[in-house]
Amino acid sequence: MAQGVTNLTAVTEFILLGFPTQGTMGFLHPVLFSLVYLCALLGNGLIVLITTLDRHLHNPMYFFLRSLSFLDLCLISAIVPKSIANSLRHSSSISFPGCVLQVFMLFVSGATELTLLTVMSLDRYAAICHPLHYDVIMSRDRCVQLTAVSWLGGGLYAVMNTAGTFSLSYCGSNVVHQFFCDVPQLLAISCSGNLINELVPIFISVTLDMCCFIFIVISYVHIFSAVRKIPSAEGKAKAYSTCLPHLLVVVLFLSTAFFAYLKSTSGTPSLSDLVISMFYTVVPPTFNPVIYSLRNQAMKSAVGRLIKGYYTNK
Repeated sequence: MAQGVTNLTAVTEFILLGFPTQGTMGFLHPVLFSLVYLCALLGNGLIVLITTLDRHLHNPMYFFLRSLSFLDLCLISAIVPKSIANSLRHSSSISFPGCVLQVFMLFVSGATELTLLTVMSLDRYAAICHPLHYDVIMSRDRCVQLTAVSWLGGGLYAVMNTAGTFSLSYCGSNVVHQFFCDVPQLLAISCSGNLINELVPIFISVTLDMCCFIFIVISYVHIFSAVRKIPSAEGKAKAYSTCLPHLLVVVLFLSTAFFAYLKSTSGTPSLSDLVISMFYTVVPPTFNPVIYSLRNQAMKSAVGRLIKGYYTNK
């Protein structure tokens, strides 16, 4: 048997040393994470339900928002339930296949979400800068195609990075200083002398992420230039209410992910690493429904119609 294969199978499980499973934190962690997970499920589930059932929301913006909410559910479900279960069982272990699956789901959800956020910036650009041609630019078929491309790109991205990460040898320490299987911490404990198998995918990923970010920035430069020319204050407020939440989500998601993946990883646990990782894994799925819906009158009206219809049918 090849030496690389022997080393790879030497580690059968990883130990996640994120949050302590004993003491006060061992009690607070599952309680807080359960509340966060419940909020994420309810918020994103409600958006998926409303944008599916309410015909008033059958337009490109809410079509993409529904896909984003579904991705958020996938992202947080890949990480938080396992962390809660480990804390309740006073265990920190995750199997090797479980770690592979977690890394894959993290990448496919994150990459597809970033691509979808880029597509959503295109949608806002078309709606505000080219309103007369909006129905042609963002036709139903075009929306389906763009969403499919986002999922396909996210899947390829995930396969590339997951394969690169687990083609390395893990024959020494199996302690991951994180509450989930995250690539920087996995690279830190790899006993492979040559990390080119994973550094190349990371370089490609950073390049693609920067391209998406630059596209989003250029889109918003044109959008805000067009918004400034809108004569009515009400029109400006409506435009800002749909654009600023999207921009806030993009900045929060990308800035924390870039910081986590590009900074040097130490061999000891760091509270800052845990907090930063939460800002690109746990916080976006939890707060995206609030960010996108809190000041969105169409969403509020849709919730009212849903509640009214429920009690009327009842």
